[in-house]
Amino acid sequence: MDILSIVERIGEQPTAALFGLITGVLFGVAAQRSAFCLRAATVEFARGALGPRMSIWLLTFSTAMVWVQAAQLLGLMRAEDARMMAVPGTWSGAVIGGLIFGVGMVLARGCSGRLLVLAATGNLRSVVSGLVFAVVAQMSLEGWLAPLRNRISGLWVTPGGRNVDLLAATGLPAYGGLALGLALAVLAIVLARRNALGLTRLFMASGVGFAVAVGWVLTFGLSQVAFDPVQIESATFTGPSAHTLMFFLVPDSVLEFDIGLVPGVFLGAFFAAFFTGELKLQGFDGPAVMQRSMIGAALMGFGGMLAGGCAIGAGVTGSSIFAATAWLALTCMWIGAVATDVLVDQKRGNRSAAATA
Repeated sequence: MDILSIVERIGEQPTAALFGLITGVLFGVAAQRSAFCLRAATVEFARGALGPRMSIWLLTFSTAMVWVQAAQLLGLMRAEDARMMAVPGTWSGAVIGGLIFGVGMVLARGCSGRLLVLAATGNLRSVVSGLVFAVVAQMSLEGWLAPLRNRISGLWVTPGGRNVDLLAATGLPAYGGLALGLALAVLAIVLARRNALGLTRLFMASGVGFAVAVGWVLTFGLSQVAFDPVQIESATFTGPSAHTLMFFLVPDSVLEFDIGLVPGVFLGAFFAAFFTGELKLQGFDGPAVMQRSMIGAALMGFGGMLAGGCAIGAGVTGSSIFAATAWLALTCMWIGAVATDVLVDQKRGNRSAAATA
């Protein structure tokens, strides 16, 4: 059944939500089985290691680029039509928001996408942190924090009313993105072999990147047959978390891609954990951990909305179409996360070791 047939049968908005659900389920299964997490990769890097978590992240990042760029070369999507590319980007938001998000994901012990996956497996810490993240994201989008976000975002924006396409800006050929993705994928596989990662985890890590491409292709396909304008988008969790929260709170909310994405990730991760016997209720280890996690989640909610995307939205989805502000935000997330691990967690570990010596 083609996309037009689905639209004619159930309507445009339910189709968008269905496509979000499909993308989310694929993402949730793959992320749960691979333990994909940007925070874990940055912590490994901060501690001088290129270990399994770094291998998983790099494989996801590179395969998303490969799948998306291949889809573009085949005419299955157009990056210039994507919502992230078709609107002005904010350099200031990417820098400040990326740094804040990086700090937050280390404090919360997981990025927003990882928290959603863990919540589906019974991690109550992630449930609470995820709710805080969604509430603060909504406050940053339309609530009390929106004026501050708008002020910071407006300090420095991309010219011409659009984001900057790094492939076009650097003069690379159309296949340049695919070539870069393949080169990074080879590097990721080499690291994975050094870390003795099994084929299942490697396959699932690439599956996370594949889910990102599926979202891009499905929403682009829908935009070609829909009567009303359709946003071309894929996996991200800052805006969708806020939109999903409001969907269940406001009676006149409408179905869209975001509304299917978040429940889809939860369902995919839940069933993946259920069928592998990994469902387990877990709580906070104490008040200090709860406070730290909630502060981190709040920082991610504001930082992700300010940066124009989270560790997935900017760090994988936006980077796969070479949106310049997404690459800048990802870089700043790495900087914020590494600095927080070095200045907070590693110093705390050194103090604890000294105290017990």
